[in-house]
Amino acid sequence: MISKKAMSAAKNAYDIEEQCIKEMKDYFDTDAFSKAVELLASSPRIGTSGCGHSGIICQHMAHLMCCIERPSRFISPAEAVHGATGFLQKGDVMIFASRGGKTKELLPIADICKAKGVNIITVTENLESPLAQIADVVLKQHVNRETDKHNMQGTTSTTALCMIFHALQAALIEETDYQSEQFALIHPGGAVGERLNNK
Repeated sequence: MISKKAMSAAKNAYDIEEQCIKEMKDYFDTDAFSKAVELLASSPRIGTSGCGHSGIICQHMAHLMCCIERPSRFISPAEAVHGATGFLQKGDVMIFASRGGKTKELLPIADICKAKGVNIITVTENLESPLAQIADVVLKQHVNRETDKHNMQGTTSTTALCMIFHALQAALIEETDYQSEQFALIHPGGAVGERLNNK
């Protein structure tokens, strides 16, 4: 059996992240969120990019978009400056996720996007940061604290980012009138595919 201290830390993690999601509603900017949804709904292609934990959640966002037939891909910061930004064309959308808004690997990608006429959505805590300043839309990421005792691991911050992406997808399903029959066609596999295709 693990120590009481370890068990307490585990249970406290639930409380920390629950509180974060509740507090996020206080930072919800209706105008910015609406503009982000409008851009994503009308964009031919969607790119996502971030480093570390943010990058992993950006991969999840790209998959979420594909699942509602918004063509999307995660663009690795390393590959972006070696030709991968060729995926993006004028009128497309690029989503950057950076808690501090200063991730140096993302700044040259943002410059490329601006030069190509690609719309930029930045998700960050720092609304005065370089990635926020260059963006067409900024979505506020609020984080109360990470779940570990040192407040250093990307835990609550990734949950907060995920929540924003999930909210965007939920809104896009409504805005584009995406139907379960459409998803059944592209997702025949697994329990979800079986349930949808047996209706």
